[in-house]
Amino acid sequence: MMQGTYYKEWSRVLGREMEFKVYGTAGVPVLALPARGGRFYDWENNGMPDAVASLLNTGKVQLFTADGIDAERLRTGDVSPRRRAELQEKYFCYLTGELAARIRELNGDADALLWCVGVDTGAVQAVNCRLRRPEVFAGAIGLSGLYDVCRFLGSAEDDLVLRNAPLAYLPEGIVDAKVFAKAEENHLLLCAGQGGYEEDAQADTRALAAALAAASIPAHCEIWGSDVSHDWYWWGKELNIFAERVFGRDQEKTHA
Repeated sequence: MMQGTYYKEWSRVLGREMEFKVYGTAGVPVLALPARGGRFYDWENNGMPDAVASLLNTGKVQLFTADGIDAERLRTGDVSPRRRAELQEKYFCYLTGELAARIRELNGDADALLWCVGVDTGAVQAVNCRLRRPEVFAGAIGLSGLYDVCRFLGSAEDDLVLRNAPLAYLPEGIVDAKVFAKAEENHLLLCAGQGGYEEDAQADTRALAAALAAASIPAHCEIWGSDVSHDWYWWGKELNIFAERVFGRDQEKTHA
């Protein structure tokens, strides 16, 4: 099992220590987001770095596994929907501001454009980073994504919920499609299966693909077979294929 370098650093935005791990020493910096209720170490414990080991070992990718705050953001029943939305927005600012800057520093390229990848609820974080901060993130991969964040945060009539709900904000035209006019289809890769516990993820993935198409934002969506379930085994296989497709060739910096 591939093991990364551990970091624990103070987040001014979140007002707490945040942990993360780094795998590889060079290449395109890829921010990895955990599943619902998950932690930064879940990626290593479930063999995800091993799924892209060839890219890590050849310096084509450097993987950064972020910690989550779902204990406060999603899973605490006595926290009001507005407070959950506030925590989500702070987490977004942490990912796209503090952690992104630290990733560039560790990567050694101050101008590097990041990619992001997420599984389960981590997938909506990844897509949200790409759509809202395209000047920071060149692309995103969402695996078994649960993109209807209203089921966790409340109504999108709340402005903070809306900012973090791609299914709600894409039809509103909040994202400027012109920014993505030159982007390749593979700048947004979505995948879900049709097996066990994939019902919500499959429905949400299809809905997001349709919303992106309606907004004229290119994306690539794959729905895998009935044996593909909502678990790390399949996410590793999906990541291996999509990462090789995107990063297996020589990369050029793009601000699309």
